[in-house]
Amino acid sequence: MQIIGPDIEPQLDWIALTDALAQGHELPRAEVADSFLYRGDDTLLTRSAWIDGLGLAIKPAAIFPGNPRRGLAMINGVVNLLDDVTGELRALVDFHLVTKWKTAGDSLLSARRLARPDARRVLLIGAGHVAESMIDAYRAMIPDAEISIWNRSPEAARALADRREARAVADLEPAVRDAEIIATATMATSPVLHGEWISPGTHVDLIGAYRPDMREGDDELLRRARLFVDSRATTIGHIGEIQIPLDAGTIRESDILADFYDLPAGAYGRRSDDEITVAKNGGGAHLDLMTARYILSAAEG
Repeated sequence: MQIIGPDIEPQLDWIALTDALAQGHELPRAEVADSFLYRGDDTLLTRSAWIDGLGLAIKPAAIFPGNPRRGLAMINGVVNLLDDVTGELRALVDFHLVTKWKTAGDSLLSARRLARPDARRVLLIGAGHVAESMIDAYRAMIPDAEISIWNRSPEAARALADRREARAVADLEPAVRDAEIIATATMATSPVLHGEWISPGTHVDLIGAYRPDMREGDDELLRRARLFVDSRATTIGHIGEIQIPLDAGTIRESDILADFYDLPAGAYGRRSDDEITVAKNGGGAHLDLMTARYILSAAEG
């Protein structure tokens, strides 16, 4: 049994991870389950997945909102990776490591399939940890990417841009119109990205929204775009980005053209240079399992 922490990161590769995620979706469909325990404002969320031929993962997350006042991370946990044949514990993988690589790798896989091959101008909306991970992910796909960052707090955008050789922008609309790939990584509960601003041929990765009350893209964006999700099971009925426009009749479930389980059939892809594509990153324990298995493979050499 191995214990794997962040020191493994120099051995990890974003493109190899997306290949592993694609290969994981060639296996039988994952069985997934979530459970919740509460104590006041504190929560224990346990996400579990089993993929026949790959293994089992159990990812408990202790969410303690008071921790930042103590100088501690709000979310802590570990990914337990179990053998598919025997059920034996194969590895304990750092929670934050798996979450970081799973989240950014998920959207990078979408961008590899949906962004135009010649796309170079990338706009990040948000300046937190996910946005910083997306800089590394997109640069793995586009080494000469021109990356711009917009954030509600301009100081945070400038700080991230200075750290990562990117450019902070003050005005969102012109930055959106100029971008060829856009990623939203915010905590917005009402749209920050407006479809009327999007230029033909743009690919959009919607990452931030994860609750039923959260949205980052507006109705016009969904009307204009060809819509994809990483998993129908973790987005429909769960995340406001998809469910709010479904409930309003803005879109229908049939407007979601494919998820990652449609990758082997070739349905998850761009058809023309001028179409707008949108991919909603909903996550899921099955993606934690695939990511943890990739990390274990890297640790085993």
